[in-house]
Amino acid sequence: MVIVTSNSVTPFRIDIPDSALEDLKDRLRRVRLAGRETTPDSSQGVQRERLQELLDYWASGYDWRKLERQLNELGQFRTTLDGLGIHFLHVRSPRPAATPLLLLHGWPGSFLEFLKTVGPLTERGFHLVIPSMPGYGFSDQPTSTGWNPDRIARAYGVLMQRLGYDSYLAQGGDWGGVVATRMGAQRPAGLRAIHVNFPEFLAAPPVGDDPTPEEKAALEQGSRFFAVHSGYHVVQRTRPQTIGYALTDSPAGQAAWIYEKFLDWTRPDALTRDEILDHISLYWFTGTGASSARLYWEYARQPLAPTELDLPVGVSVFPDELTRTPRIWAERAYHDLRYFNDDIPAGGHFAALEEPELFVEEIVAFARTVGA
Repeated sequence: MVIVTSNSVTPFRIDIPDSALEDLKDRLRRVRLAGRETTPDSSQGVQRERLQELLDYWASGYDWRKLERQLNELGQFRTTLDGLGIHFLHVRSPRPAATPLLLLHGWPGSFLEFLKTVGPLTERGFHLVIPSMPGYGFSDQPTSTGWNPDRIARAYGVLMQRLGYDSYLAQGGDWGGVVATRMGAQRPAGLRAIHVNFPEFLAAPPVGDDPTPEEKAALEQGSRFFAVHSGYHVVQRTRPQTIGYALTDSPAGQAAWIYEKFLDWTRPDALTRDEILDHISLYWFTGTGASSARLYWEYARQPLAPTELDLPVGVSVFPDELTRTPRIWAERAYHDLRYFNDDIPAGGHFAALEEPELFVEEIVAFARTVGA
């Protein structure tokens, strides 16, 4: 890995050693799985038979080098922001008047979420900057506390200035939506507007005194999520280091931890095994199980204030999202709501990965509302 210092922006290539690939296969051959679940469904977590099938394919059929070659052809870079090395894709559109667009991922996603949108977005007139969050992928792992969403947002503002962009848009879902929102509050030089497909205010929704039916439905979705699907969230915001040991030492553990989310948060067969293993492999080879989880710990230590933004905002509500945002919440949180669409035919939490064509259309439609 290239170590970047000062304000330089250095080309980066991925080259996972053969020894790391062999180590992974050896660990998968010697895996020791828990006994079979005692229910006929996935209510206790990832079912053993399904996980075993994924691990077998990871060991004998999956090709990491294919992804590596694809990424190395795109345009990867590293630079130092606030003392930390940050990895990012930078792909310029052939259109000279293209609009710079910062695309921000979450967990257990990664910059890989946007790969299928790179070609269509650049062809439609966007220069793309797609960073790996601090502690994720090929970005450095923070060695001290403080890398919370506010700090990440400030770093990304510097990144866009360093790349020479004096006017740009930011987009995000999951943690990316949180960081995009914090950028919207900070208003770094050049940021014109933000677009989110998972608003930060869902952590503390702006509920009215007499909730509408849409608000009640969203609140019920949120309650179900925390009752059924939030085990990972509690662990990562309270004990990220402890779970990190297991994720870093066991490929089966890392796979199950992430596989569960792709199964629970997408419709059946929305993603291929290779797309799922691309993400799992990225976390495994970079050893970022603990460092990525710490973002939850950092966020839990920031004051959670009501979201209010004055710059232009767009919201796309995909039908299978964990919580479907009611328009009235967006109107209360965003004082300059330029775009809101809750009539999208398909897609869920990993919208760009699941439905890249629909995701691209949402970005294009929003960009038009802000003159981009």
